[in-house]
Amino acid sequence: MKRTYIIYIVLFALLIGCTDKFEDFNTDQKNPTDVAGNTLFSNGQKELSDQVNQTNVNQNIWKLWAQYWTETTYTDEANYDIVTRNIPEQIYRYYFREGALKDIDEAARLIRQEVGTPDEATIQNRLYIISILKCYAFNRLVDIFGMIPYYDALDIGNVYPAYDAGADVYNSILDSLDAAIAGLDPDIGSFGGADLYYGGDVAAWTKFANTLKIKMGVTLGDVNNSLAQSVVESAIDGAFEGSADDCLMPYQTASPNQNPLYEEIISTGRKDFVAANTLVDKMNELNDPRLAHYFTTIDTSGAGDIVFYGGTYGYSAPYAQYSHVHPDILAPDFHGFLMTYTELLFYLAEAAERGYAVPLTAEEYYNLGVTTSILEWGGTQDDVDTYLAQASVAYATAEGDWKQKIGTQSWIAMYTRGLEAYTTWRRLDYPVFNIAQQIASTSEIPTRFTFPIQEQTLNPDNYTAAAEAVGGDELTTPIFWDMNPAIPNPAE
Repeated sequence: MKRTYIIYIVLFALLIGCTDKFEDFNTDQKNPTDVAGNTLFSNGQKELSDQVNQTNVNQNIWKLWAQYWTETTYTDEANYDIVTRNIPEQIYRYYFREGALKDIDEAARLIRQEVGTPDEATIQNRLYIISILKCYAFNRLVDIFGMIPYYDALDIGNVYPAYDAGADVYNSILDSLDAAIAGLDPDIGSFGGADLYYGGDVAAWTKFANTLKIKMGVTLGDVNNSLAQSVVESAIDGAFEGSADDCLMPYQTASPNQNPLYEEIISTGRKDFVAANTLVDKMNELNDPRLAHYFTTIDTSGAGDIVFYGGTYGYSAPYAQYSHVHPDILAPDFHGFLMTYTELLFYLAEAAERGYAVPLTAEEYYNLGVTTSILEWGGTQDDVDTYLAQASVAYATAEGDWKQKIGTQSWIAMYTRGLEAYTTWRRLDYPVFNIAQQIASTSEIPTRFTFPIQEQTLNPDNYTAAAEAVGGDELTTPIFWDMNPAIPNPAE
């Protein structure tokens, strides 16, 4: 009996002594519960850039819907099927639940805990930069869905977030951008090297915020012209001044920080995409020097007939028979695009046509946009001069009204920027898009994403209210700023 007691005492002592070791076993050493705010901000930046620039058909199909690329075998997404892969749910997940906005918002929460320390000014700059980046992400979500959870979106305690009207979200974003622009201090630091886009350059973020304001202001031009004008005019002096101000993600040659197009196309050996005839035919028609930087040539005859040749958009397009995406774009360290000076120039060309007080004429901005794009893609000044001298390109003689001229050249210049190009088409109704195999007319080309299917069962009351508020949860329901949807294709 005495021996039994001794055994119990020894075992009890061993259990007490091993408690800390058991706790170590139950702790995930590779995923710490407390992460620095700067680290989360960097991670959020990468996740956001990956989402914006990738072409994974489960998460981002804008290069298809902008009719830059088309699919080789499985043509569901080019034919506007977003249900089979539940793409809206994936976008919600990558923005809200597991991705960019979640990390960026958590970074802000952690950084706010440092308020009141001697580094107060730097902390405030960080918080304003986070606010700007959140504005950018929410702007994209509104332009995708029309209405989104906004005020409740990042509240993890609210499993039934209400949807907020797109116009209200736009107004709130613009207010947040104004606050950030006024609050940022360029004489004080911010994130330093943890800022993957601008290396902590506060002045660069101020320009980014003003450029985003102009983008949003121009987008509002048809629905609220007075607001659009005031937004653009208030931001013009503080926006991008040249291509050096572009917001880019510097991808690297080594995993896991490679260009997502390389990861999804080259490293996996997939042959899912070829050039779409919508873009290639237009660029061929205009003798566009950027074509050689966008795509490869193909021998269509087997007898040396080397040309740029795109697959018919929305139809099966065998990989070996059509031009491919240029290998430079698929390089592991090809940078990601967030927002660029070229993009801004075409917005300002629109602003000039709408009569806003901007320094240059629409033609001058148009010419600058074309010039900057060609030079950035590796063309020469001679290429620029020859291109702009063509009657089919020159602003005074190019086909159509200003919406057609600016819309077409902006679309060509936005290559790799799928959502921006698709949004330009929705706003200006140009260029003329092709009719995919499984639709009958231009009026059936979608103008928005439907809400995630899971919202109907997990958040039914708010889903129903939002579906009614946007005018019906349909692919062809226009976004609130789209006042002239589905202009008929003149070829129909």
